[in-house]
This record gives sequence, structure tokens and C-alpha cells, in this order.
Amino acid sequence: MAGSLNKVLLIGRLGADPEIKQMVNGKNVARLSLATSQTWKDKNTGEKKEKTEWHRIVVFNEGLVNVVQQYLKKGAQIYVEGQLSTRKWKDEQSGQDKYTTEILIQGYNSSLTMLGGSSGGIQNDNTSQSISKNFDDKSQVQQNDLDDDEIPF
Repeated sequence: MAGSLNKVLLIGRLGADPEIKQMVNGKNVARLSLATSQTWKDKNTGEKKEKTEWHRIVVFNEGLVNVVQQYLKKGAQIYVEGQLSTRKWKDEQSGQDKYTTEILIQGYNSSLTMLGGSSGGIQNDNTSQSISKNFDDKSQVQQNDLDDDEIPF
């Protein structure tokens, strides 16, 4: 479809240390659990309310996976630009089809930026460190090239 766009922009904190897995093809992939929160004051009670959404982030570029593994920890604040993707898989116990929606960090328009701060992750005097990367065709992993069995989660 011409004129369409699949782009996700998020700022949040990691809920756990990154998971690094090896695919069948030998390449590493990183999975991040990112929390974004919204706060407001209840009009009736004046009580402060908060709603947290959890997002599954998948990083396919090996160079970026190495940086994620080395520098990101639970509590780190990051900014991600990626692509929304829903994949289907079969639950081994029940045999039922399941669906997972993820933000993929791969390709030309994806980036991950570590944001400075005092909670977890890398410490660098509240400045931002960008670990964005442009990808060439040879290093880009196409999602369609992966079988469901090759995705380790």
C-alpha cells in the first residue's frame, strides 16, 4: 500500500535486564521489556493515578545487540524508534495459536538512544548517548527470513 507508515516512538524505562538469545542462524537478538507510564490527578478524589503500559522491544542488529548487552540494565531510560509487528506462534502446551505484538529495531528507520539519569543503565551526567545505527542491506535481518522456531521467545 503506497502512502502508509509503520513507526513507533517510545520513551520509557527497562523493567528488567535485556535478554540476549541466539537464533538458529547463530546471530544474537536482544529482547527488552519497556514500561511507559501516564500519570494524572483523579478529578473526584484528587488522588494521583498512574497507568503503566509494557512494550516488548526486539533488537535484531548484532552490533546494537552488543551495545544493549554491555550498557543497558533494569531501570535504564531509553528512547526507541521502531516498527510495530505482530507475529503468530503456537503454544506448545495448549496447541493454540497465540499472537505477540512487538516493536522491532531493525532497518534504516530504527534507533535506540540511552537517556541519562540516576536510575539504572549507563551514568553520564544526564546527557544522552545515541546508539542509533544506519544499516546496510547486508547487515539487515529481514523478519520474513525468520521461521517462528528461530525466534527465541
